[in-house]
Amino acid sequence: QVQLVESGGDLVQAGGSLRLSCVASGIIGSVDVMGWYRQAPGKEREWVASVYAVFRPSYADSVKGRFTISRPNVQNMVTLQMNDLKPEDTGVYYCKTKWRGREYWGQGTQVTVSS
Repeated sequence: QVQLVESGGDLVQAGGSLRLSCVASGIIGSVDVMGWYRQAPGKEREWVASVYAVFRPSYADSVKGRFTISRPNVQNMVTLQMNDLKPEDTGVYYCKTKWRGREYWGQGTQVTVSS
């Protein structure tokens, strides 16, 4: 059974930093792409960043220059370093991957940025 588990969400003041992590288990081999999404209260879930095994990472314009997505040298793990956080970054952050044609999501981790 494939499971994605996120961690690292917290309450932080504007201008602060957080590092989110996501580990996928139950997968044979390495996945090609892992990504982060977020959902603010009352809004739809939106894409934040993605990283492929062979391509450059990509970012939503709203986080470009502040967030960094990476895949540490640990199989099927992805991190999101978030700097200069703003109140509008508040939301539940979800990790997503795709394996054998199916998409898998984590349960989410809450990030709250106070002004």
